[in-house]
Amino acid sequence: METARVLSIYHDSVVDGEGLRTVIFFAGCPHYCKGCHNPRSWNLRNGNEISVQQIVEEALNPLTDITLSGGDPFYQAEAAANVARQLKAHGKNIWAYTGWTIEQLLENKNSHQLELLKYVDVLVDGPFILAERDLTLSFRGSRNQRIIEMKNILE
Repeated sequence: METARVLSIYHDSVVDGEGLRTVIFFAGCPHYCKGCHNPRSWNLRNGNEISVQQIVEEALNPLTDITLSGGDPFYQAEAAANVARQLKAHGKNIWAYTGWTIEQLLENKNSHQLELLKYVDVLVDGPFILAERDLTLSFRGSRNQRIIEMKNILE
């Protein structure tokens, strides 16, 4: 896919993964988590259509690694995989957030989602659950969400 719907690209984040990160917020999310910190991200139309090349160029900061967030980048998995593949070719460490669990993504056998997983170093999975909200957790909002080193999963 040559374009993606993106809400914003945020530079120099320290809360969306380890180290200094550029965060790409993809539009669209089918999970509709109660208490979501960004319900505007649910609607795919709220994003701007941007070429994959423009996204990559804006995200290529030599000082930062990359986080794919949203919305849910796996909702636009074909475009997100294209972005991730190009950023990975530049040596970027990539984190991704999704409301699906890793088990669901693997069971779905969606070729674009599986391709995106190949480029992800760390996956934060699972829906935000308001009843399990925990402000003391690093890099996630609720206790059910997991931080998964993908090299351990895909080998």
